[in-house]
Amino acid sequence: MSLTRLQLLKSTTTLPWTKDFRHLKPVPKYWQERHSFFDPRLKVVPVKDRIKYWNVVPGDQIRIRGDPRETLHEVLSINRFSNRVYLKGSVIDGNQRKMAVNKSVHYSRCQLYIGNFEFPSKKDPNGPTLLLPVFARRVGVRKPHWQPTGHRYEWNRIAVATEPRVKVDDEDMVIPWPVPEPRKLPDANPTYDTSLAAVEEITYQPPKLPSKPGQFTPKPASEDEYIKTLFHPRPMHFDESNPMEVHLAKELSNPHGRAKKQKRWQAAQASKVELLKRFIAKEIGDLRGRSVREAKAEAAWKYRQKLEDDRKAEKKRRWLTKERLASMERKRKRKDKKEARHNEKLNQLVLREEPNQIIPGRSKER
Repeated sequence: MSLTRLQLLKSTTTLPWTKDFRHLKPVPKYWQERHSFFDPRLKVVPVKDRIKYWNVVPGDQIRIRGDPRETLHEVLSINRFSNRVYLKGSVIDGNQRKMAVNKSVHYSRCQLYIGNFEFPSKKDPNGPTLLLPVFARRVGVRKPHWQPTGHRYEWNRIAVATEPRVKVDDEDMVIPWPVPEPRKLPDANPTYDTSLAAVEEITYQPPKLPSKPGQFTPKPASEDEYIKTLFHPRPMHFDESNPMEVHLAKELSNPHGRAKKQKRWQAAQASKVELLKRFIAKEIGDLRGRSVREAKAEAAWKYRQKLEDDRKAEKKRRWLTKERLASMERKRKRKDKKEARHNEKLNQLVLREEPNQIIPGRSKER
């Protein structure tokens, strides 16, 4: 899949999943050029320095390498093209020329927080244990695979080296992925929201249609009878006992269903076959010295020309929408007004009397 500049502009994401590896593709240099002050500044690292499997994702808790205070930060978003990790809550104040943005650090300075583990005291190994936070200095990737249900790549991230060092069994120390917080819905407002009892209340009873073929079936409403009443007004008989579905069968049915689309397609194919037969019958009826084969060939040519003309006419009909017709009418009126003003200027044009002028229709020079 190709990479677009819009994807590069929206590369900073809060989603933890990796749906593709387009961030490993080269970026043209002219995409990073700024043509005005308002254009965003795009920073892209070389392809060889980009990371394929990101183990630091939004929602993780990290420690910045080299931070003397060892503050625990939460990842807000990441940018796979610039290898930057944006921290939640750490905001760099802006000014009149720059807007406030979240603080970002390089991916290599992030150490994942694994959890708190008990360690013996260095001063008194036999004394009470200490509860210390453990961070992953190196993270590995195990079992990468494509997850078709979520349409993304998944893998297990392993803590290869930790600080402080944790003794584990032969199995790898798997670092769990962050779990998103469940969405909290606001409490229902009785003034604006519909109550649950009103939603669950059954207000419509479907009609009891006959189950046997011999029983009476209500007659569906006729469109022709309704159209006739528009030109010949007369009282219409309406049986109120008939179910609503009988009168709204056409409105309630889906016009884009497979059966109806197939029926329309079959009708169109049948009309094309009938049109070809009419062309062939017309040409065979008047051979004019041609053979039957030549007459059929000419009929087939006329048939194809007719289909092409109909296709172009239908294309033009669809192109002439109400908006285009209104625009064409406005242009025509402006053109007529412009031509009228031009003719009026020519009619009111008066030339000053100068030597060597000739009045049309007269032979005398002035």
